[in-house]
Amino acid sequence: MPDRPVRRVALITLGCARNDVDSEELAARLGGDGWAVVDDPASADAVVVNTCGFVDVAKKDSIDTLLAAADLRDAAGGPKAVVAVGCLAERYGRQLAESLPEADAVLGFDAYPALGSHLDAVLRGEKPAAHTPRDRRALLPITPVDRQAGQQAGQQAGQAERSGPASGPPVLRQRLLGGPVASLKISSGCDRRCAFCAIPTFRGAHVSRPPQDVLAEAEWLAGQGVRELVLVSENSTSYGKDLGDLRALEKLLPQLAAITGVVRVRAVYLQPAEVRPSLLETVLTTPGVAPYLDLSFQHASPSVLRRMRRFGGADAFLDLLARARALAPDVGARSNVIVGFPGETRADVALLERFLTDADLDAVGVFGYSDEDGTEAAGLPGKVTPATVRRRQARVTDLVEQLTAARAQRRLSSVVEVLVEEAAGGLAHGRAAHQQPEVDGACTVRLPPAEAARVRVGDLVSAKVVAAEGVDLVAELLDVVDSVG
Repeated sequence: MPDRPVRRVALITLGCARNDVDSEELAARLGGDGWAVVDDPASADAVVVNTCGFVDVAKKDSIDTLLAAADLRDAAGGPKAVVAVGCLAERYGRQLAESLPEADAVLGFDAYPALGSHLDAVLRGEKPAAHTPRDRRALLPITPVDRQAGQQAGQQAGQAERSGPASGPPVLRQRLLGGPVASLKISSGCDRRCAFCAIPTFRGAHVSRPPQDVLAEAEWLAGQGVRELVLVSENSTSYGKDLGDLRALEKLLPQLAAITGVVRVRAVYLQPAEVRPSLLETVLTTPGVAPYLDLSFQHASPSVLRRMRRFGGADAFLDLLARARALAPDVGARSNVIVGFPGETRADVALLERFLTDADLDAVGVFGYSDEDGTEAAGLPGKVTPATVRRRQARVTDLVEQLTAARAQRRLSSVVEVLVEEAAGGLAHGRAAHQQPEVDGACTVRLPPAEAARVRVGDLVSAKVVAAEGVDLVAELLDVVDSVG
């Protein structure tokens, strides 16, 4: 039989870093099935859009991207198929397929292992049935320690019993983004029941990846030139509870930091109520682990947080930050907050503003509440009008911009270690330890003419901060701490 001609596929990824990892896993699967992954959608035979289904803005962006890909398909010489995967496709399934006929297929997580076959079918003119959405939390035992056995049994029974996007063998990944920074998934799913969040229903219950799988992928990434590992999940502080080890993350971090070539490991998506003293100490005092806290506060009013089905409040959060700064005075700290949650009062907003002022965070994302399908909050009384939500969001955002800019100014004259992501024209661009890629600020390092030629992408350099522009820093090179080789 003649060999099948090589088919080309373009992967467009929207949403969070977890989706980036999913797309790189899909790229590896497709490559194994004989597909060539290309960057330009117009030159591909099929375009796969890895969608985001978290909030309304992300949903709209996903739909707009699918429509733009369909326009390419309909143009002369364009791709022949447009396929939706990812969280929006998983969450809405048939509903999305019916409302968006421009997509040739809408496939859920269960389709990932055989995605190449599904694309082949679409190119033959077939239309795979869109899946029926279901609450993926019900696919595994309620008790976390029983989940590993439950997941293995499900995998043996068939791919349809997987709890979420399959991580596959220890290394099933093809890098798409390049550069010295890469996300590394340590778990999938979430057991929390935050009233505003629908993610657990379509991502499933929390399942940790075995440490040996995480370490194997980290070694592989280091071999690909990755210098910083960003550990991602829906809830990193839950890592290991289904493995029977609540200190699994504390054990994993030093092992990752010891991998040859890795100069920085960054843990993100931490739940404040689950940050144990021993974990805090590990994150902030382990060489090679970024002294950085990505803490999901969401609000500071205890009454609002209770309605959100969360824990803590301003006093507890400030105590956590104080303990962190006692361990690492220059610790980087960021968070997200939601304004306009049902029942929120002006007094609650004032409390949140006082907290943000006292917390002295490096970066804060401010989101206006909106109802999400299938969440408890959508049915709560005391709705705040959309106009009031917008006003509160604008007010808190303005405050945050002032506070974080002032925080950056206080880093003047300090010495930071910057991982170089770009280097040209006498300047190096990258992130200091307190700056998470994509969501926080960045750092520009001025290079003396005599040093410019020897500073390369992937180098870890020390630099003295001489200026701040908003949350971004400008620094002058002191030394190359760790050369890429």
